[in-house]
Amino acid sequence: MSAEVAVVGSGPNGLAAAVLLARAGLDVEVHEAAPGIGGGARTLPLFDSEVRHDVCSAVHPMAAASPFFRGFDLAAHGVELLHPEISYAHPLDERRTALAYPELDRTRAALGADGERWRWLMGPLAARGPGVVETLLGDLRHLPRDPRAAALLPSRMLAQVSGAGFRGREAPALLAGVAAHTMSRQPALPAAGAALLLGHLAHTTGWPIPRGGSQSIVDALAADLRAHGGRIHVGSRVTDLRQLRHARAVLLDLVPRGVLDIAGPLLPAGYRRALERYRHGAGAAKVDFLVSEPVPWRDKRIGAAGTVHIGGTSAEVYTAENAVAAGRRAAEPFVLLAEPMATDPSRGLPGKRPVWTYAHVPHGDPIDATDVVRRRIERFAPGFSDTILASRARSALEMETHNANYVGGDIAGGLVSLRQVLARPAPRWNPYRTPLTGVYLCSAATPPGAGVHGMAGMHAAKAVLRREFGVPDRPIGWATTT
Repeated sequence: MSAEVAVVGSGPNGLAAAVLLARAGLDVEVHEAAPGIGGGARTLPLFDSEVRHDVCSAVHPMAAASPFFRGFDLAAHGVELLHPEISYAHPLDERRTALAYPELDRTRAALGADGERWRWLMGPLAARGPGVVETLLGDLRHLPRDPRAAALLPSRMLAQVSGAGFRGREAPALLAGVAAHTMSRQPALPAAGAALLLGHLAHTTGWPIPRGGSQSIVDALAADLRAHGGRIHVGSRVTDLRQLRHARAVLLDLVPRGVLDIAGPLLPAGYRRALERYRHGAGAAKVDFLVSEPVPWRDKRIGAAGTVHIGGTSAEVYTAENAVAAGRRAAEPFVLLAEPMATDPSRGLPGKRPVWTYAHVPHGDPIDATDVVRRRIERFAPGFSDTILASRARSALEMETHNANYVGGDIAGGLVSLRQVLARPAPRWNPYRTPLTGVYLCSAATPPGAGVHGMAGMHAAKAVLRREFGVPDRPIGWATTT
């Protein structure tokens, strides 16, 4: 071990930081405790060697939109992002389905009387999409480069919390479904911000699925890192930060509990207490299905959607999310579903298709969610159970064995509350820099939070370059330099 920079963790943020630092000419090594790289963006053959399942993230609106990946240029690295005909669908009941199309005007028309209000909410954001994304995926320390885009957000967030002025049920359900991705109390300002980000992306860069699975994104990052001299060590668990004392800079793609595990005794008492106070939110209970045919949706249009939110009306979504946020199992939990072969036929075989799902459950819940998820799907797709060839469940408690950052099944890397959005993971001017010389954080526990966007890694890497190596800030597109 003799690299100038050591990165602990090979999730998208850790790899993003490693890529940028290697491209700056530094000697970089990545240490990954698991047998393979990827963190929350891994793809595995669970039941058949030719059927590939995403075992955490599956649909990637952030990868399509984030400044880091725009600079990295996924397409130039062989990653093909495939766009479904419908960005996301939200069945309300046996008769009604809300649909978010890539085309804003088509969505407006489908929402009837609420269409103009939807256009007021999303249209200006879509028109200034890059500025909106840079604002919401920023580091909370620099003024927005597009202040007009930033100025659009407060009124729309407040409107959403108060009901957004909709008269029907479809538009509120669309918003509730995207807000529920935060797995937090609803309605609330942080969830409203996430809903505006994800909601407007449905009409701009989209909600794509990578051909071949999420693994293609991390494999592209790893290949670029190696091409610039970086090294990746899998099965390399760091148990004590002092193992990396050779490195001039260390970046930790770890949530606070992981930081405390390897560096707790070395940290100043105040910072250590701040990390100990960091809270995690509700859990995700994952269920992967192998099925014999497409999901038999009662509303056939749902089959063209890349993502399906199974939650019912906005009131039902809020009831379920508030129950799990309070530590109680919801009677009808919110379920996310993706059927990748609807967009990427290469992911399976005739008669063998992957279906990706997870349900929101209380933090640390040990429940096997297979039957719960199956019943939720059956409500809108009668006969789904008859298509199941095999399934694999991972409870929220077991999600930690897949990824140690998923404490209690919290795939968001920390509770999405107003306090933790503004001071994540501790109240500091530079949230990436720790009090230890040369040691930085770059996980989803730092701004801008969860998602396969690489932005926490990018922000942390720029801080490292500036402070530890005297390299000044560069424009966001600097990732294209070699």
